[in-house]
Amino acid sequence: MYAISLGDDGAELRPLEPWNAEEFLAHLERGRAFINEFIPFASKAVDVTGSREVLQRYADMRAADTGSLHGIWQDGRLVGGVLFLNFDAEQANCEVGCWLEPAGTGRGLVTRAMRVLIDFAVEQRGMHRLEWVASAGNTNSLNVARRLGFTRDGVRREAYPYRGVRHDLEVWSVLAQEWRAARAAAAHNDH
Repeated sequence: MYAISLGDDGAELRPLEPWNAEEFLAHLERGRAFINEFIPFASKAVDVTGSREVLQRYADMRAADTGSLHGIWQDGRLVGGVLFLNFDAEQANCEVGCWLEPAGTGRGLVTRAMRVLIDFAVEQRGMHRLEWVASAGNTNSLNVARRLGFTRDGVRREAYPYRGVRHDLEVWSVLAQEWRAARAAAAHNDH
């Protein structure tokens, strides 16, 4: 088990595993309307069995090295997470994503957790291109991508049918060399 501190405020990044099903369900119930505004993340997790199935799917992806799920805990309470929606080690490409319940917003938790995830992808796993895809209306998500140094590649117009409406999807990316340069600049500015 790992627990990675995300700062001095009691925030941690930890694995989100099938045995966390009850805690995951309680978290989703607290934030479902907010989380599902733009994404049907874990929409099948409406009871403990469904929660366990969602978490098991990501555990299976982690075992197959094709994706993974990581929870963000604030003061011992699950408030959101970051994930590899897909992870292609052979092509050195992956897609990252995130979600939060309202109680987790406004503290930079996703930005801090995503830095850990991206550092791992680039430095430990040799990812070359990381992609961030979000509904054009999901300004919170797009602002995190921007803060992390992702570049807007373009828009997949009306590519995402959700809740009876076809939404534009914005595609953002950061390349390994851009990530390393941004991290070096940030470290330099901290001193």
